[in-house]
Amino acid sequence: MSPSAPNPALPPVLAGPLLRRLEPTRLLLWLVGSRALPLTLRLQPTGGPALELALDQQQCQVIPVGRQAFIHLIDVPLDNALPEDVAIAYDLLINDAEDGARSIADWAPHLLYGDARTAEFVLHSRIDNLLHGSCRKPHHPSSDGLLCVDRLLAQRPEPAQRPALLMMSGDQIYADDVAGPMLRSIHALIERLGLFDEQLDGAVVADSQALYRHGASYYQRAELLPALKSNETLRERFFGGVKKPIFTSSNADNHLVTFAEVLAMYLLVWSPVPWTLIAPKPPRLPPEQQQRYNREQQRIEDFVLGLKGAARVFAHLSCLMIFDDHDITDDWNLSAQWEATAYGHPFSKRIIGNALLAYMLCQGWGNNPDAFAPLLEQVRALSATPQGPEQLLEPRAQDALIDRLLRFEQWQYVLPSTPPLVVLDTRTRRWRSESNLGQPSGLLDWEALCELQQELLDHPSAIIVSPAPIFGVKLIETVQKVFSWCGYPLLVDAENWMAHRGSAQVILNIFRHSRTPGSYVILSGDVHYSFVYEVLIRHRKGGPRIWQITSSGIKNEFPAALLEWFDRLNRWLYSPRSPLNWFTKRRRMKVMPHVPEHAEAGERLWNSSGIGQVFFNPQGQPVAILQHNANGTAPTRMIAPR
Repeated sequence: MSPSAPNPALPPVLAGPLLRRLEPTRLLLWLVGSRALPLTLRLQPTGGPALELALDQQQCQVIPVGRQAFIHLIDVPLDNALPEDVAIAYDLLINDAEDGARSIADWAPHLLYGDARTAEFVLHSRIDNLLHGSCRKPHHPSSDGLLCVDRLLAQRPEPAQRPALLMMSGDQIYADDVAGPMLRSIHALIERLGLFDEQLDGAVVADSQALYRHGASYYQRAELLPALKSNETLRERFFGGVKKPIFTSSNADNHLVTFAEVLAMYLLVWSPVPWTLIAPKPPRLPPEQQQRYNREQQRIEDFVLGLKGAARVFAHLSCLMIFDDHDITDDWNLSAQWEATAYGHPFSKRIIGNALLAYMLCQGWGNNPDAFAPLLEQVRALSATPQGPEQLLEPRAQDALIDRLLRFEQWQYVLPSTPPLVVLDTRTRRWRSESNLGQPSGLLDWEALCELQQELLDHPSAIIVSPAPIFGVKLIETVQKVFSWCGYPLLVDAENWMAHRGSAQVILNIFRHSRTPGSYVILSGDVHYSFVYEVLIRHRKGGPRIWQITSSGIKNEFPAALLEWFDRLNRWLYSPRSPLNWFTKRRRMKVMPHVPEHAEAGERLWNSSGIGQVFFNPQGQPVAILQHNANGTAPTRMIAPR
């Protein structure tokens, strides 16, 4: 690992603040400091009295993750509710004895718009419009869709016109698909901040430092992944002889392994500040890998140029999140067989657990902090274990925490808004196939689906966030089903709601239940293209009406030529009069696609990195659906069928 550039002083804040779940009587913020920071939160609602709160240990939990890296989980309950539908200016003051109280304008001026001296947010009394997207891969050649949001907020819209929140529905990071220059920067940042090291049981390297120095650490990590007596035996048992390790991403050459690597990745994709602290040099690579490194270097440099805009978005807009597979690893929990193999080896279990631990601290906590209080006690105990020059996490404590995380069942959450926002965990509570362990699992098990139905009862409308679309493209689902029948679900990412008979039947029955909402909006991502379907139940008057709204990716796209053919064939094979519709599980439902405004030949699928925006009427039904395009072209309106 190359030494980072000399820099005697670190800035106080490395990343953040990120506004997380915001309610009139409770505010959640996240940031990472280079030390434990004494903070004061200052609030100034428009037309109301100012409020200043010196944050104590209960209001600001500080968790060290390195010698010079401290996660701050800010949770501020308020005795008096903040006003809704007005701009609320806020500031985070760092109270240093030497320098006095320094505001955001002093320590992070890049977070502010125009000549503003403070950041601001709006608490909406109802969700009248929101932004949503998924799949933000730093080295994808497209532009960053979060910059669409930055341009939107830079116009300083009136409070009523601002989005109520930004919903990020999966793949906020790509732990399994990392560019060489990004991995090099991760290692430089680990060294610069002294992020904690760890022992690696069951690996061909003894600890994290040995991993970083190993000759196969760049573009050859498949050689370092789970080491049994024979990796060929493992591959034969799991993949039927296909030469792949446990981790199934086709781009796993730089798969993140350690807790420190995943934490550094979060810092580098959410903040421009860490990039100013490092100056990594390329590793020694063979010529072919060096050419790949150089190509990726330009893409990473372009990504870094936009990070100030992304950080501004996080500082001005409530951001809610849920994981999908790439936040952890490709095909995460695809089948019972995948789980048995991945969790049956200590090294692969540690890799998955490290990513899940980092997710909890960087994403999960801010969605629903009350669910994580017992886990945070265990995290604090773990973060207190590194001692001496090696700064190694205690391995038994780390494994015990990971065991608990893998059994945890409260990643999903509900925002008590109008309409309610129900965010599903479609990764850890799966309906496993009992007849064939290699077949794809259902995305929610029976118990989780029953809990979902209870959350929906007697609401007139609801917004459901499902990382994978519930109503997807029929042709693509058919291709996935064929590959699953042939025993190769991993080759096509056969993860869709209709792939498992039990979960598909129950979710459709929930929609048909007489006491569940009359209007549903389903927000999804995952697939790297965008589309809108309006769904009605045949032969039933009075509803429900369902809108499947998919926006993907924020910084990722589907191969253009392949998607064009899928779109065309899907329109031919599954037209409204096609008899093939009767062989689908949705045959009792009428699916009406919206047409992208800029479509040239009747396309239903829109392939452009960006961010989705949905406007709602007072009944919680969408009245306008837009896809903001990261390439700078005008937003694409999804036009409803006549």
